[in-house]
Amino acid sequence: MAQIGGWNVDTLRRRAEQLRRVLAAEPGPEPIRLTRVRAELGNVWKSRIAARALDQCGLLVDDTESRTRQWIEHRTATLPPGFRDEVRDWLLALHEGTPRSKPRAEATLHAYYSRVHPPLIEWAHTRSHLREVTQADVTAILNRLTGHTRVGMFVALRSLFGFAKRHRLIFLDPTRRLRVGAPPPRALLPMTDRQIDAVTATAVTPLQRVVVALVAVYAARAITLRTIVLDDIDLPRRRIRIGGTVHQLTEFTHDVLEGWLTHRQQRWPGTPNRHLIVSADSVLATEPVPDYHLTWHLGLLGIDLEHIRGDRILQEAIAVDADPLHLTIAFGLSEKTAIGYSVLARNLMQRPIETTGRADDNGVM
Repeated sequence: MAQIGGWNVDTLRRRAEQLRRVLAAEPGPEPIRLTRVRAELGNVWKSRIAARALDQCGLLVDDTESRTRQWIEHRTATLPPGFRDEVRDWLLALHEGTPRSKPRAEATLHAYYSRVHPPLIEWAHTRSHLREVTQADVTAILNRLTGHTRVGMFVALRSLFGFAKRHRLIFLDPTRRLRVGAPPPRALLPMTDRQIDAVTATAVTPLQRVVVALVAVYAARAITLRTIVLDDIDLPRRRIRIGGTVHQLTEFTHDVLEGWLTHRQQRWPGTPNRHLIVSADSVLATEPVPDYHLTWHLGLLGIDLEHIRGDRILQEAIAVDADPLHLTIAFGLSEKTAIGYSVLARNLMQRPIETTGRADDNGVM
């Protein structure tokens, strides 16, 4: 692990001492519980290397709850008694999935809960159970909202009450006959020269540059970047496969990729991880980097990958006279999404915009 991770002598000595502490605390022949490792070393970050070493030796038992389950238990514990169990079961079903539905992303759970929490607290003053909530109660909440906030609230409440009705926790679904219509189109404006300059000045490391370049040139999503493997890249032929679509590498993206791959090889020459994007932690295994390694880390630096991606698609739509078929082929967009970008492009082409700094054919901004 030290050889793969490129640890120096001090790092190796420190992590070996942490492993000795864990082994000394559990002298018996039984496998060591993960909660015990974390209790001995202080937190999840410090214990990850020791836990991984024990796991590779067959000496670790994971007795922890998932972080999402812990979050669900913590959040729902503060709800009024008449709503607590139903909301917890609903969130657990979203998290774990059902025979008819796939598990939802953690971000979806956070968004749904943040939307239903205020009305639940308000209803608790006059209602003692979820089954007592009426259609008039839901309508009163929705009538205070507009736009995407209104639609988002309705979607979350419909999910909650739909789950409760299917599991016979309520008698009637108060959202069943309600309609809020389609959400208004989101406003997306091209990036300004100042925003482009800020991203260019901030993305300076080889990893930051390759991530921003692939998003800015090929409109790749962060989740797609995480799944790209080395076999998807052909530098001699200047090709890259992103999400099943093969793209031709420009001079700009070729140089950025070559720089990152050179850095990757020099930093972690023995890693078994075949993914293009790796971190100091992921090089010790074979899994892709977690989502926060890209979106959250770059977000702290002020780099919004989704904004860069949307700007790239919008500029392409303007360049091809808002042709949705071209956008579908070029970026693998759904028909609905491609049409949405085409509508935005037509609206922008009808009025002048103050944006001139754009990536040229070589990806140079």
